[in-house]
Amino acid sequence: MTRTLPWLLMTLLAIGIAGYALGNLVFPGFRSQFVENIYAVSPTAISMHLFGGCIAMVLGAFQVNSSLRKRYIAAHRWIGRIYVLAVLVGGVAGFALALRSSGGLVAHYGFGLMAACWLGTTFAAYLSIRKGDVMAHRAWMLRSYALTLAGVTLRIYLGIGTAIGTSFADLYPVLSWICWVPNLLVVEWFLLDRGRSVSPA
Repeated sequence: MTRTLPWLLMTLLAIGIAGYALGNLVFPGFRSQFVENIYAVSPTAISMHLFGGCIAMVLGAFQVNSSLRKRYIAAHRWIGRIYVLAVLVGGVAGFALALRSSGGLVAHYGFGLMAACWLGTTFAAYLSIRKGDVMAHRAWMLRSYALTLAGVTLRIYLGIGTAIGTSFADLYPVLSWICWVPNLLVVEWFLLDRGRSVSPA
C-alpha cells in the first residue's frame, strides 16, 4: 500500500497532464494564448512534442510499476519500444522548441539541456537492455521517466508561482530548470539509497 498510493498519484497526474496536452493538440480552441503563439511559430515541432510527450507520460507510468512489469513482461517490452519512439519524437521536437523558447538564453539552455538529457537517458536505457543489463536499464528508465514527468512538475511549479504572484515572464526561465533538475536529483537519491540497501555489509 505504501508504494501503491504514490504510484497512483503519479499516474493520475501523468494522465491528467497528458490529457491536457492532447486537448491542445486536437482542439485549437482549448489552447491558451501562450500555446497558440508557439503554434504560430513552430506548428510542427509543438505538435510532435505534445504527441510524443503525452504518449510517453502515460505509458511510462505503467512501465515503472514493478508488479505490472513482472506480470505482463511481453507487454512491457512492446510498450517500452513505443515509449522510446515517443520520447524520440517528443525530445527532438522539444529541443527544436527550446531554441525558440521565450525567456532568453536561460530558458533556451534549460529546456534544451532537458530535451538532450531526455533523449540521452532513454537511449542509454534502450542500449542497456539490448546488452542484457537489466539493472542499468531500470536505472536509466527511471531517469528517463523523471524527465518525462517534467511536464507535470512544470505545471505544479507554475501554479505555485502564479499563486504567490510571480509574473509569468519572471517565472518561465526558472521553470526551464526547476521542472526537471529536482526530478533527476530525487531519482539519483532513490537509486543511491536502493544501492545501499542491496549491498553487502
